[in-house]
Amino acid sequence: MLAALLAVLGPGMLAGLSDDDPAGIATYSKLGADHGYRLLWIIPAATVLLVYFHLVAVQIGVASGKGFVAVIRERWGKAFGFLAVIGLLFANFGTICAEYAGISAAASLIGIPTWVSAPLAGVLISLVVVVGSFQRVEGILLVISSTLALYIVDGILAGPDWSQVAQGAMVPRLPIDQAGWLALVATLGTTLAPWGLAFIQSYAVDKKIEAADLPMEKVEVLIGSVLTGVIGMAIAVACAATLYPAGISVDEAHDVALSLQPLAGKFATLLFGAGLLGASLLAAAVVPLATSYSIAEGIGAPASLRLDSSHFHFFYAVFIGLTVAAVSVVSLPGLPLIPLMYASQVVNAVVLPLHIVALLLLAGNRKVMGSHRAGNWTLAAGWSFLALVVACVLALAASWFTQPKAASGPDTPATRAGSP
Repeated sequence: MLAALLAVLGPGMLAGLSDDDPAGIATYSKLGADHGYRLLWIIPAATVLLVYFHLVAVQIGVASGKGFVAVIRERWGKAFGFLAVIGLLFANFGTICAEYAGISAAASLIGIPTWVSAPLAGVLISLVVVVGSFQRVEGILLVISSTLALYIVDGILAGPDWSQVAQGAMVPRLPIDQAGWLALVATLGTTLAPWGLAFIQSYAVDKKIEAADLPMEKVEVLIGSVLTGVIGMAIAVACAATLYPAGISVDEAHDVALSLQPLAGKFATLLFGAGLLGASLLAAAVVPLATSYSIAEGIGAPASLRLDSSHFHFFYAVFIGLTVAAVSVVSLPGLPLIPLMYASQVVNAVVLPLHIVALLLLAGNRKVMGSHRAGNWTLAAGWSFLALVVACVLALAASWFTQPKAASGPDTPATRAGSP
């Protein structure tokens, strides 16, 4: 039964749910805590883009039989492959650190210090990924991902005003200050992360997804992406309903869980902490994996979870190196964890347009895609989505020069006027 389940589940679910990582939780939390229900609409909007681009990435992987960087290297040369690796490494490393920051934050709720929790998690995750079989690794990650459902319960326990939730989710309203644009762009970057797009393509190739499997894979991508949006919305709603009215800012990684206790009950706090730990463990495996796929593909080395771990492989060495580096950074005393998580998602959004351009050019290339080449209407939709992402990033850049410096806490009473 389990073997049959794993045969049809994998890339779409893992890539989608891994987007609700600690950096994503921090970003969704700040969106709700600092801006209430006003900017909730960016989550369903970003989810639509997530479905589209994950489908494109999977189809490129199936058509080409290669991961994202491998296709770039083959199609445009080693120099472009190297640039793609540098860009993804730059965008991904901050996110990998954020995953271990999330583990540290969850462990701190029960008094375990960072210098214990982060290294211990790094060792356990490395053993699972490097020593475990492909099916075992995938099974463990899928089980861990189920903990994210706790956030849906958390959102309900917070007792939000559902009419305001519906209005905030369905009626787009532009940010009113630089902090709002920062939150909007960070939410785009955390939902539609470049590492997720690279991972789903490389992992589909590693899992040996074929053209005959595409209909089922499309369903899986849709389910995984929608669940990502629902969980992200639940986190933002919980914070909008509790922290925003109380004027509580999210400044430390455990602030959200602790602040929920007097406002939504101890059970909500426990659920938030458990969900944070599960999300952290899942993403601490998946994001370094995505980066390892890309770096190995960039130099033409084998990139697969099926490699024999009893022999040296560059792919596994990169995974362990990234894990050690991230654990070392997070273990530094006094590191501002929430700013680290938040900033990494803004970096994701800034790098994202380059990744999207490459995806769309590959999707429209008949030599790469063959009979799976994307149609003109599909490509037109993709370029339109790209324009929206670029417009948001440019609006943030413009706000940096034309508006006051972004506040670190919730909106002021004056800016809250007229916005639920």
